[in-house]
Amino acid sequence: MVKQISDLFMRHFTGDLANGTKTVYDLFEWQTVDVVMTNYRTGETLLEMNDLEFPANYSQNACNIIASKYFRKSGVPGRGYEYSMRQVTDRMVGFWADALKEEGLIETNDQWQTFYDELVFALLAQMWAPNSPQWFNTGIERNYHIGAESDALYYYDPALKKVVESRDRYTRTQASACFILSIKDQLLGHRSISDHYVSETKLFKGGSGVGTNFSPLRGENEALSSGGKSSGMMSFLQGLDRNAGAIKSGGTTRRAAKMVIVDVDHPEIEDYINWKVKEEEKVRALGKMGYDMGMDGEAYQTVAGQNANNSVRVDREFMDKVMHLDEDPEATITLTGRKDHKVDRKIKVSKLWDEINEAAWACADPGLQFDNIFNNWHTCPAGEDGDVGAKHNRINATNPCSEYAFLDDTACNLASINIFRFFDPKTKKIDIERFSHLAGLIQLVLEASIYWGQFPTEDVAEKSYKFRTTGLGIANTASLILALGYPYDSDEARNLTAALAGLMTGHSYFVSALMASKVGAFECYKINEPYMMRVMRNHARIAGTLTDAFEGLDYDPYIIDHPILKRMGFKNLSMRIKDAWQEALDYGEVYGYRNAQVSVIAPTGTISFAMDCGATSIEPFYSHVVFKKLVGGGSIEIVNPVMEMALKNLGYTKPQIQDVMAYMLEKDENGMTLHQGLEDAPHIKKEHLPIFDTANTIRPEGHVLMVSSITPMISGSVSKTVNLPNAATVQDIADIHLLAYRTGAKAIATYRDGCKAAQPLSSGSDSQGDRDLEDLTYQELLAYAKQREIGVPERRKPRGIRNSRTHTAKIGDIELYITISFYDDDRISELFVSTDREGTVIKGLLASLSKSISHMLQYGISPQDIATMLRGQKYEPSGFVSRHPYIKNASSISDLISKIIDIECGDYSRCQVKPAHHYKRSESQPHQIEMAQVAQIAEAPIDLDDESLEHVYGEICSSCGSDRLVRNGTCKVCLDCGTTTGCS
Repeated sequence: MVKQISDLFMRHFTGDLANGTKTVYDLFEWQTVDVVMTNYRTGETLLEMNDLEFPANYSQNACNIIASKYFRKSGVPGRGYEYSMRQVTDRMVGFWADALKEEGLIETNDQWQTFYDELVFALLAQMWAPNSPQWFNTGIERNYHIGAESDALYYYDPALKKVVESRDRYTRTQASACFILSIKDQLLGHRSISDHYVSETKLFKGGSGVGTNFSPLRGENEALSSGGKSSGMMSFLQGLDRNAGAIKSGGTTRRAAKMVIVDVDHPEIEDYINWKVKEEEKVRALGKMGYDMGMDGEAYQTVAGQNANNSVRVDREFMDKVMHLDEDPEATITLTGRKDHKVDRKIKVSKLWDEINEAAWACADPGLQFDNIFNNWHTCPAGEDGDVGAKHNRINATNPCSEYAFLDDTACNLASINIFRFFDPKTKKIDIERFSHLAGLIQLVLEASIYWGQFPTEDVAEKSYKFRTTGLGIANTASLILALGYPYDSDEARNLTAALAGLMTGHSYFVSALMASKVGAFECYKINEPYMMRVMRNHARIAGTLTDAFEGLDYDPYIIDHPILKRMGFKNLSMRIKDAWQEALDYGEVYGYRNAQVSVIAPTGTISFAMDCGATSIEPFYSHVVFKKLVGGGSIEIVNPVMEMALKNLGYTKPQIQDVMAYMLEKDENGMTLHQGLEDAPHIKKEHLPIFDTANTIRPEGHVLMVSSITPMISGSVSKTVNLPNAATVQDIADIHLLAYRTGAKAIATYRDGCKAAQPLSSGSDSQGDRDLEDLTYQELLAYAKQREIGVPERRKPRGIRNSRTHTAKIGDIELYITISFYDDDRISELFVSTDREGTVIKGLLASLSKSISHMLQYGISPQDIATMLRGQKYEPSGFVSRHPYIKNASSISDLISKIIDIECGDYSRCQVKPAHHYKRSESQPHQIEMAQVAQIAEAPIDLDDESLEHVYGEICSSCGSDRLVRNGTCKVCLDCGTTTGCS
């Protein structure tokens, strides 16, 4: 049992070095690797580095990502750039060890060496990784004597008792990825709107993310002291959004990471909620005019609101009324002017609630943040001045991905543990002692990064010194859950993940108390002590350490179910988490804590790939067929290696496992993966199918419950998006939001498949062969027109008996019967639309439309061209479509007909539900053309890669051009180069 901080410096990983005959680097076998990174769209070589040195167990993908993202490219003695993981590891770990020695937490050379060796080993063994700014900045001056300019970075000098400017960029480290900034309702001055532009610009330039609650800004038409009227919060949000976009396009390689939060009672809340909905409508309209609808295309660059995640901060009063709308459907809240109450107005809760859910359904924004749950777990509600309850001392905002939540004008440096590295597949045990040991060492790392840290604003520098928040998390939990043979959506998976997060947090607070015993608690601890200890006791109750009633909680949180842990074979984990929280309480009561917060669940995008994780953060797998980069270049598809481990643990024989793996790699005639799941796989038992569910097949409630089970076991929040199918309804979104609130999530974001204009429902093919007319640029259309011979069209009438198919669908209150007939060669020859409305105008109009479409088909106009003409037309009836197996929504009868024509041509990309197996008609449609022929006629070269990929897949990675971006927490990450739109 550790009793003092010196006992933390024990050799759990490097016992072989006790005699001093080897260095920690000698414990690894090393390989020489070449790294070549190319742009997937242009073929341009982005990076080429040869003879790089990595541990032999690193994948080519991990080498590529670390070298391209984290190796220093200039000013390094010798080659001029970093070429070995030894160099990167030494500069970071040496910096942290030196900082701890100066701080007084390391006292002897032996402690320094033990700390250094243990951290180096764990980092090289891919057991953990710090967030990206550490890799960029830490130890650069220490090892290479590179100082650079100050960049207006600041730190708090305790001797002078004030903030001072750093002398250069690298003597200290800017290690924080997550920032929360405040804003005041004034144009000029400290923390003003104009000052906010500067602060955000500095953060974006450095690759960090920022979140702000903009509710202090006056609403439109509120009175100004000058006698005029305010232009309103939304006008400034649009300006700041443009600034974020400009910084991204002005030199950085990724979209700015930014969170915008507005309280539900702000007078402009409705405009804010519907902001992105209206902008998405503009994008779709521009797309129909031919503008590029990719996330970096002209359509999105033209509209506003695309550079941030948006969230609405809802309070308990609002949510209580939402939950009782059945009893009081007329319930209202007051939208309140920030300075001028003449703009106050009442609004029905049901109206606001519907708008929130409809907007989230339409475009995935806004997310929800539950104010009361955040502040139930606030360790420092007295802030710096002891004014409990004051707005400036509440948790008002989060970072862009929602995992860091604390006082305004604070920052957090993150790190994550690859939990799968502590799992033994032979014994099915988790080495929780080594896991706990590493968690303690990383807390020392994060503390060192504050002690020798520097920050982009003076306010953040001062508060980081006074509160010292850290953010340790876990990653690769999906691999652990799958290897053990449990479904992601199960009580077992939730309890295991929560227990591991709880052990990490409890042990971290214990280590924080040990640090406090040596160098003192954080400066503002004393005035926050009663509130922090209340939160600690509530954590201990979740863990099972205490069994009395919760203090100050206005909801019932998830608690660890110890019988489930024991039934799973984790009796030791059950006991250890209780002990960890008892130690955290006992030592905290005596010494206080060095850190106001210690843990978060961050997306861990890039660093997950650096650790060769199978899955990021607490996210489930996106697919069980993955790409493996080859040493000589290129890649192959392989089955998720953890699946083989899971099948073995579930009792399948080696031949059976080989059959399943072969099944997963089967391709169709177009070379596309044939099977997305294991429903029809050989040998798989039906009861085992849920174990292999992936992100889009896990029920949405399963995502929510994972978040809610973990939340009370960490200091901050959980970055997690709930995936919903395209067919999900607005009510489904509302149900998810309510479930998240009732079960204790602090924040929740939803994403309905295909809801963004840039993300069509079906990925399609990225080949450069045939493409539809609707995909061609204006210049390509001209080339196509030149290529086609213009002649007198001839009508080809269908003769005699012909085959046909009839689709039944109901839109609004109109029942429709749409019959498609075919020529003998299987081409579409006719289309008839009928309805049950006898003798009505609509029946006559449909008959005329049917005749027109049929004549067009018989004169040789392709069905796809006709579908394009009809697609997206808007008139009533519109909306929900029933009685059709694949189409669930249409903007009009014309739009519905276009979707049915698409289906008959084998194109299900615009359907809300897709069949498991669908056919492609044998006809080679006239609208399809060989792009090589077009390119010969066109007046300028055609860049097919860029446009086809963006049209088919949506967002393109800004670093490498890959289309393989997936949602990661509330952000996105590129599966090829590791670039993330978040801030970890």
